[in-house]
Amino acid sequence: QVQLVESGGGLVQPGGSLRLSCAASGSIFSIYAMGWHRQAPGKQRELVARILSGGNTNYADSVRGRFTISRDNAKNTVYLQMNSLKHEDTAVYYCNANLKTAWFDARDDYWGQGTQVTVSS
Repeated sequence: QVQLVESGGGLVQPGGSLRLSCAASGSIFSIYAMGWHRQAPGKQRELVARILSGGNTNYADSVRGRFTISRDNAKNTVYLQMNSLKHEDTAVYYCNANLKTAWFDARDDYWGQGTQVTVSS
């Protein structure tokens, strides 16, 4: 059905930058929103950033001003540009899409497998 494929994770030094990508494919009728969540060991999963179909964005307070979410609607792809990375940003980052697979379906959430981001010297 729906697949979300993430890329761009890895090891980066504090203060460095990284760009995550997530491409949605499969049975997609329409996408309402795409975004990124993250989960560090021992912590709950939290919203990092989200972009709605109309272009509005939401950011966690901890990343606002450092991270930028964008999208390419033609490719059903969302990006997360992460700048000025900190140790506290270390987590597994999960791509999320809120979408319909058919016109008669309700919107539902789909998740990628996650990509590890490690900020370390």
